[in-house]
Amino acid sequence: MSNIKLISTSALSKKLSIPKNSLDQILISSGFIEKANEGFKLTKKGEENGGCWHTHAKFGTYIVWPENISFPNDAITQNKEYLNATNIATKYNLSARKINMMLSEIGWIERYLKGWTITELGKKNGGIEKENTRSGIPYVEWPESIFDSHAFKAVINEVQGNAGEETQEKVDKSDNNDFRTKFEAKHRATDGHFVRSKAEMLIDNWLYMAEIVHAYERRLPIEEEVYCDFYIPTGKIYIEFWGLENDPKYSERKRVKKEIYEKYNFKLIELTDEDVFNLDDVLPKMLLKFGVQTY
Repeated sequence: MSNIKLISTSALSKKLSIPKNSLDQILISSGFIEKANEGFKLTKKGEENGGCWHTHAKFGTYIVWPENISFPNDAITQNKEYLNATNIATKYNLSARKINMMLSEIGWIERYLKGWTITELGKKNGGIEKENTRSGIPYVEWPESIFDSHAFKAVINEVQGNAGEETQEKVDKSDNNDFRTKFEAKHRATDGHFVRSKAEMLIDNWLYMAEIVHAYERRLPIEEEVYCDFYIPTGKIYIEFWGLENDPKYSERKRVKKEIYEKYNFKLIELTDEDVFNLDDVLPKMLLKFGVQTY
């Protein structure tokens, strides 16, 4: 007997990192469901691919799917409108170049000679790489669901100066403990950043003196609300300083964050107290592994 887990459409969308409305369209394109008056109807093809109805005492009756369900090769691209950088830029009164720079900053695309190529993270967010038929220059198009992405909306708000207090509130609520309340950002680094410990101040100062552009407590470009200690746009590198190793809550927080870095295959530099006292020896070597040279 099969032990494959059955999950709701909403749970499946989270597992596949596909917005719920986009997944509904994929299921329709695959012939697994059909639109009904008050929702969707499971088709015979959907049943053959593992879909079935499930009744919950609290949530009522809904369709569930095998968590490892597969779709026809063309299902993801059918019945979906894709937008290029120019289309997206028009919505925000920005230039296409600015949109591409923002998408690059959150790690969804990478510069390639005169064009842009898609990254694995960009693919997970629905992007499709194409090529100009005349010049051969690569570019990327995006589904309309890009406008619902937390990572994309966050960088748009920052560029337009609309981040404000709401963004900070999300930062404060992103952890399951009182870490940010307990450790106030009161240490002022040379570049003006206010950080939460002397060790972080030393790291920030080192990056500044090495003329490496960096951000402090930058949100990772994913749907989960996770913030790094430092982010280096050149090379898309994240730095985490692990302190409080004997604190159980901190250790659990560290474990969860490391799993997320591994899940998305992000470039991560991990620093300890011992490393902080030897930054001149440690950081240049670690950065060089990711293609960032210091002098």
